[in-house]
Amino acid sequence: MGTDGKSVRGRMSRRAFLGTTTGFAGLALTSGASFAAAKEAPELAAMVAKGDLPPLAERIGENPMVVTPADRIGSYGGMWRRGLRGSSDHNGILRCVGNNGLTRWDMDFTKVEPNVAAGWDVSDDARTFVFHLRKGMKWSDGQPFTADDVVFSIEDCVKNPELYSSVPSILTSGGKPATVTKIDDETVQFQFEEPYALFLEQLATPLGQHPTLFCKHYASQFLPKYNDKLDDMVKAEGLSSWADLFRAKNGDIEIPSRWANPEKPVLDPWVVEEPYVGGATRVIVKRNPYFWQIDTEGNQLPYLDGINFGISQDVESLMLDVISGKIDLQERHINSLANKPTLAANTEKGDYHLMELVPSSANVCSIYLNMCHKDPKMRAIFEQKDFRVAMSLAMDREEIIDLIYLGQSEPYQTGPRPSHPWYFEKLSRQFTERDLDKANALLDGIGLDKKDGSGMRLRPDGEKLFFSVDVIPTLYPDLVDVLELVKSHWAEIGVDIKVNSIERALYYSRGDANDHDAQVWPGPGGLDPMFDPRDYFAAHTQGSRYAVPWAQWYVSNGTQGEEPPESQKQRMKLYDQAKATVDLEERGRLMHQLFELTADAFETVGVCLGVNTFGVCRNNFLNTPKREPDSWTYPNPAPALPQQFFFES
Repeated sequence: MGTDGKSVRGRMSRRAFLGTTTGFAGLALTSGASFAAAKEAPELAAMVAKGDLPPLAERIGENPMVVTPADRIGSYGGMWRRGLRGSSDHNGILRCVGNNGLTRWDMDFTKVEPNVAAGWDVSDDARTFVFHLRKGMKWSDGQPFTADDVVFSIEDCVKNPELYSSVPSILTSGGKPATVTKIDDETVQFQFEEPYALFLEQLATPLGQHPTLFCKHYASQFLPKYNDKLDDMVKAEGLSSWADLFRAKNGDIEIPSRWANPEKPVLDPWVVEEPYVGGATRVIVKRNPYFWQIDTEGNQLPYLDGINFGISQDVESLMLDVISGKIDLQERHINSLANKPTLAANTEKGDYHLMELVPSSANVCSIYLNMCHKDPKMRAIFEQKDFRVAMSLAMDREEIIDLIYLGQSEPYQTGPRPSHPWYFEKLSRQFTERDLDKANALLDGIGLDKKDGSGMRLRPDGEKLFFSVDVIPTLYPDLVDVLELVKSHWAEIGVDIKVNSIERALYYSRGDANDHDAQVWPGPGGLDPMFDPRDYFAAHTQGSRYAVPWAQWYVSNGTQGEEPPESQKQRMKLYDQAKATVDLEERGRLMHQLFELTADAFETVGVCLGVNTFGVCRNNFLNTPKREPDSWTYPNPAPALPQQFFFES
């Protein structure tokens, strides 16, 4: 409960903050007799019979999470075969195994549900969050998981400046980190400086896993506070600092070493058996005997014995594995439209079917003209709305959609996708029709009416109007093709550009230093507008590439960067208000005000709606999704609960 004794549990229908405790679907877990109906994997039952493993009731606790299988109750056995790409595809493991935070997304990406936390209470002012943990829950080594672990993870680890230069933003509000305190073994409280209505949803994202990431009885040995002989351990491992040793043994949310230490206790359905280390050709994870979830008939999850992540060095090798039937479920790395005809033609040979992925992105390609350009003459052009409108009107989006995206999209700017409750038509559809006459008139009207002998426009200073657009070909090859078409479209109105294909590191260094003319990136915020609003205002110092200095001003509370215009400041204020608003209807009203201002300013130029892609799934692999969101914020396939996937006998 909050300091005022009130709670907002169960107030909203969509993205609701659920506060119920998930029980065992009617089975009395405290009664030994009730476990006659409960089952476990044969290998675990054999270990129990030998006395090598405690009985099931002692392993899953008194309040395990009950999972309703997607299609039907599964059967035990089998290894899920899946692919990783190279030595730094650690998030490919996270998205299948390691997304076990206090909360989780439902399958529709519409609300948060209980997970490690069985329930919670939130104060009316959204500053105090009290989580109720599952009684008797265990780490993978059989030791209890309690509120002490959550407090340790945040107060001793995440808030330690030698491990983290700053506390992750997900755990802060009003520029200050949460204070985490233990109420009792099964109850832990997060207290924030300012209202933080998005906290439960943030915890459901991959970056919200810190409260459940570090096991106190294991990880504490790598902190000076708990071990006065730590220097000896550091020397024995040949490392330079205790922080390096901590990272090597415990990892972090998004680093490969998270999957490199089989000794580290976890809360995941499977535990590392063959680690993700240099030179490895595969990663193997095997069933966690202490996993804290069961199905509706009392069968302990996971059904699968484990996952075999084969490591491929390129997409071509991964594609060959899919076609030859060596992959059971995969979408990562293979889901480009260029691969779809090949994979569709080989469904019978590979004994698989295609599953549909709905991107969280609003646009396949946002074009960011640098409105804070260091060259004042280029800035004077880019910051004029009429210039940006002309560039938009000159594009032949239908040609781009037909040639590059196989006709599977529609002209779009930015904003929530049409299926989202906050869809805002003006923001998403304006200036998407092709109108060369109007585009030319707009450019003439802002002083770009003079041309050279080849028909290219001249700047007011007499220099040719020319700029580069940065793109990363290894990451987004389709965007290179998009820009080549855009280059031809803009040439028709006398504007010349260079499609500047560069490596990712250079792309970021140019953008971070505000040295770019323009850059492109898939436009975010289609399904998750509250989590990634970078195209709605300058919110992200590495994402809002049309005005990086404005974003720096925003995130630093005005101490760095460049003060933005009034429209931007109004949107920053509206977003901060929306972030602090618990009531979803009121939050939506605030965001619609923000969208109206974004539409009026028209700072980013979009091409077309983010295109649905696909994954492949073996025909005998069941309880798997037929259609799912595709997003880092919604780390598919994790919300589909892979622990309930199984192979049909």
